Amino acid sequence: MLQQVREICKGFPEVTEQIDGFGHTSFRVKDKPFVIMGENEQGTSLAMKTLPETQEILLQDERFFRPAYIGQHGWTSIYTSDRLNWNEIQSLILEAYCRTAPKRLVKMLKDK
Repeated sequence: MLQQVREICKGFPEVTEQIDGFGHTSFRVKDKPFVIMGENEQGTSLAMKTLPETQEILLQDERFFRPAYIGQHGWTSIYTSDRLNWNEIQSLILEAYCRTAPKRLVKMLKDK
């Protein structure tokens, strides 16, 4: 799964990958995370920065949940043990990038 997320994220301008002190892999733009992958007792999860409206819609689907600590800031997670719809995940990662990246980088995406 990490490889699939990495493939999606490397298509965006100025993205870096980082592993934090807790062992979570994050994808960042201008040192701001927009995707974080981690593990806990329930399994491996993928957290994405979402718009409040997107988060509200996703939380009505039992596959998604509000992660501790960052959920109140618009982050939404899904456990990777669930069957993932990669078109949906790619769309959510794009939204996360666009919410985090400077406008000039988002414009670069739209100009492609």
